[in-house]
Amino acid sequence: MYSYEPHHFEDFEVGQEFRSVGRTITEADFVNYSMFADDWTELHTNREYAADAEFGERVAHGPMTFVVATGLVHRTGIVERTVVAFLGMNYMDIPAPVRTDDTVSLAMAVTEKRDLSSRDDAGLVTLDTTMTDQDDEVVFEGDMKFLVERA
Repeated sequence: MYSYEPHHFEDFEVGQEFRSVGRTITEADFVNYSMFADDWTELHTNREYAADAEFGERVAHGPMTFVVATGLVHRTGIVERTVVAFLGMNYMDIPAPVRTDDTVSLAMAVTEKRDLSSRDDAGLVTLDTTMTDQDDEVVFEGDMKFLVERA
């Protein structure tokens, strides 16, 4: 099991790596995301329609895949009570679908740590992330930029 302490800006080092625990995607995840986003696209919510579509079954919404990835970052504990803001991404790819009953986990590497002239209480930390399923297929990649408090 992976468990990390909260990291302040000073605690992060370029090249440092983290790994999340696994999380199995459930039917409830599909329904709750559809309800929250008000996105009832049939590819995600209609088993009969999706059976004849590209993937042969329902797949997660792309934005849901992103949300799960950000949740896995938080679940490691590294940004617990130290993250000020999620600042965005330079790139995000979803090369394969996530399906109900897939178990996903996230690998992260610090690729950038930078002081900001506009803030003396926090700095920029960029994590290069790769989420894989139980078969080690990559289902999400992206660089997540966080504003992280100084100690």
